[in-house]
Amino acid sequence: MSLKSERRGIHVDQSELLCKKGCGYYGNPAWQGFCSKCWREEYHKARQKQIQEDWELAERQAFFVVKMSDMLPPGLDYSEVAVSSLNTTEIQEAKAPSPSINRQTSIETDRVTKEFIDFLKTFHKTGQEVYKQTKMFLEAMHYKRDLSIEEQSECTQDFYQNVAERMQTRGKVPPEKVEKIMDQIEKHIMTRLYKFVFCPETTDDEKKDLAIQKRIRALHWVTPQMLCVPVNEEIPEVSDMVVKAITDIIEMDSKRVPRDKLACITRCSKHIFNAIKITKNEPASADDFLPTLIYIVLKGNPPRLQSNIQYITRFCNPSRLMTGEDGYYFTNLCCAVAFIEKLDAQSLNLSQEDFDRYMSGQTSPRKQEPESWSPEACLGVKQMYKNLDLLSQLNERQERIMNEAKKLEKDLIDWTDGIAKEVQDIVEKYPLEIKPPNQPLAAIDSENVENDKLPPPLQPQVYAG
Repeated sequence: MSLKSERRGIHVDQSELLCKKGCGYYGNPAWQGFCSKCWREEYHKARQKQIQEDWELAERQAFFVVKMSDMLPPGLDYSEVAVSSLNTTEIQEAKAPSPSINRQTSIETDRVTKEFIDFLKTFHKTGQEVYKQTKMFLEAMHYKRDLSIEEQSECTQDFYQNVAERMQTRGKVPPEKVEKIMDQIEKHIMTRLYKFVFCPETTDDEKKDLAIQKRIRALHWVTPQMLCVPVNEEIPEVSDMVVKAITDIIEMDSKRVPRDKLACITRCSKHIFNAIKITKNEPASADDFLPTLIYIVLKGNPPRLQSNIQYITRFCNPSRLMTGEDGYYFTNLCCAVAFIEKLDAQSLNLSQEDFDRYMSGQTSPRKQEPESWSPEACLGVKQMYKNLDLLSQLNERQERIMNEAKKLEKDLIDWTDGIAKEVQDIVEKYPLEIKPPNQPLAAIDSENVENDKLPPPLQPQVYAG
């Protein structure tokens, strides 16, 4: 979905929120712009193509087996050896003890299960059939944990579709009741599957979470004026709505059920519309909503944002994402995240030089000067913004000092390593040879072991006169 940045603010055509196949439902960037229905159709086409290619590969391998059989000694069949080896492996894997299903569930899981059973009791036979299918699905998913998250999502979406169709065709359940039952089914199964399918280790969801969090932190300097946000936080009611919107978007991560996460997004969006309405004294438009939603996401920096979006996309009841206000607000949130990831100088009506300086932390946009405040503005608000400006300046100075200190530390380490290397090179080039000290000359009359080698001393002789 392409986002357009204009001088009047961020704008996205409502047609761009819809499925690019033209079915009229809301699309999703995670589904390459398709709605869930069209995406599943495209996915099945690609899957059938892959299956066909796998069959062709299997046929070629079978032909290879026949050729190899002709080359083996008489009485030994290559295909029997291969099949026997394969069967032995399968038997060993089948006999391997599988982990037992953990029956020590949490209090929340027990509560949700009890509510689900009590809810289904009101539907008598249909409720019994739904409970049976749900139980079989959960047991099947227990043995599918080794599948990729896309395959597990596909199994879940197939289950949603099959149960809904079964209730409508066999049970003759009205559509509004089918929707309520599907909500309870989703709540029951996703409460149990949450810890296995939310942000699994086999995906890069956590890596994307860290990337978007780092990106939002780097954009802390973005002001409402840059995004052309039509919200005046000086108005107490508006400020309260902004706080509630941020709280709701952050609270999304604490929910387990996709529908509950969507409810947080919907509440956040409604607070945004109310804030815009109070500020402008008129109903908010879609062009006002998207920039404000982007501002709320930047200000709140919700935890595990990408993981939550992916979780909703993979395991939410598809009918909720295709139509209705939940689907509309969720699609706008996906657009907001995509905009933040690609945000540049042109998007904020800034020069590239200013944008680079803000992103590097060299400087930050100036806050509103006291002279520009209206006479009715609260003195406390003025002082708060003045303090925020001082804190921002102190933060910039601290970052500069820390960067210089790190640079100095690196220079000292490099200098020490350089001196040590030069000394080592000199020692290797001119090695130091330590010679033993010279023996001192012994006196003639000293007690020397070598004195016995000297001739005897001359004896005085007396001559007679």
